[in-house]
Amino acid sequence: MADEISRYNRERWEELAAANVRYSRPALNLDPESAKDMVDPEGIMGRCQGRDVLLLAGGGGQQSAAFSLLGAKVTVADFSPAQLARDQLAAEHYGRDVRLVETDMRDLSMFGAEEFDIVYHAHSINFIPDPGQAFREVARVLRQGGLYYLTCTNPFTHGIWETDWDGNGYPLHDTYADGQVDCGETWDVDDEDGEVVAQIRGPREFRHTMGTLINELTTRGFVLLALWEDSEGNPNATPGTWDHFKTVAAPWLRFWFRYNPRGFLSRQPGPA
Repeated sequence: MADEISRYNRERWEELAAANVRYSRPALNLDPESAKDMVDPEGIMGRCQGRDVLLLAGGGGQQSAAFSLLGAKVTVADFSPAQLARDQLAAEHYGRDVRLVETDMRDLSMFGAEEFDIVYHAHSINFIPDPGQAFREVARVLRQGGLYYLTCTNPFTHGIWETDWDGNGYPLHDTYADGQVDCGETWDVDDEDGEVVAQIRGPREFRHTMGTLINELTTRGFVLLALWEDSEGNPNATPGTWDHFKTVAAPWLRFWFRYNPRGFLSRQPGPA
């Protein structure tokens, strides 16, 4: 699905990867314990050995390295060749086989129905305007009883940054609705020491309200298992810094769902 948004965001990720943005740095120092902490710190998945795992829009050589070390049969689907190249690098580093597929998250037509036990969707759903298009594809390729992990920007704070501190807090100022969000023109690219070394134009981002996310998934037979707000910060940090902002306005959400369409449909109300 190579529409204008896909082409634009692909170009942005190619440039970000070339600049070595942190999301494009392969994880080359993992062991099974740290791999488990990376992808499943709460212990939702259980054992991964031999399970078919799809990393959706998940290139970069991080999650693919972790899942391969945990014994999963890993497929990475991403629209960025540069990001997929990082997964190839990580696979060679660990001596693992990883299947790499270049595609948009909204087009998984190259995969068979019920092909995967787990679909792991790291932060990327906010780069498309209609999440239902991706969720429909996930529902088709996920096996009955399979697990779907999703992380996204908190819709209540999307578009707010630490620089919005006004002396009292971080005020809401945009309409709470689905749609494109102005997140600034550029992303800061930092080095291993946290020093900003480049500024690169970022991809287009879209807010998906909580109602949109949950309803688009539950109507397709996904059952929510767990939700976490990532708000790790320092409440004693200086107001107007990222560490302080994170304690006040959780930037990201993480979900685990189980795909159970038959159970969901059996709970639908009957005729009045």
